[in-house]
Amino acid sequence: MTDELDALIADLRAEADRDRPTEETPEIGIVMGSDSDLDVMMGTDEKPGAYDALTELGFAEVTDYDDPPESRFTFETYVVSAHRTPDLMYAYAETAADRGLDVIIAGAGGKSADLPNMVASIAYPIPVIGVPVQEKSVDSVIGMPSGAPIVAVDAGKSYNAALSAVQILGRTHRELADRLVDGHETLRESVAETSRALHELGTPGFRDRRT
Repeated sequence: MTDELDALIADLRAEADRDRPTEETPEIGIVMGSDSDLDVMMGTDEKPGAYDALTELGFAEVTDYDDPPESRFTFETYVVSAHRTPDLMYAYAETAADRGLDVIIAGAGGKSADLPNMVASIAYPIPVIGVPVQEKSVDSVIGMPSGAPIVAVDAGKSYNAALSAVQILGRTHRELADRLVDGHETLRESVAETSRALHELGTPGFRDRRT
């Protein structure tokens, strides 16, 4: 292994050995097979992703375990390749529970999108939500055998994966459940506003306003 890889694995195992209050550890872990998956997992101006969903719901990203953000609810993000760095993947998933994670969102692309499945197997019983980064990744991500479950969203929809992760947490954190409901009501209201505008402006006028 390289020095950097050795150090990263050591950091994960060291963090797992530390006794931290639950409030100081990230609830959600986001992993992806390559930084080429970042646009799907983070989101873009055209299509929001998991990062967008979590930050909209008041989560903050942990970038330094020794200096966590002030937000009560947090998440972490790593690149973990099932094929190029299986030792890092194993260390990440094996230590997930001891590092305080409650849910993992795992995205991978290509026809052999094995990262979500492998993480789900190693981190069990922590729930893992798989994100097929591409359409061709869907069959690989959802192809877990009975007894080793994984939840998955449609291709590219990491935003929904993040909402599902917060739904899981919302069963024990009423504050998060309330945030989800408020966000859903905002979505419902925007549909109503769009519907009224379409009706009152007429189809050509509405389309012109959008362009």
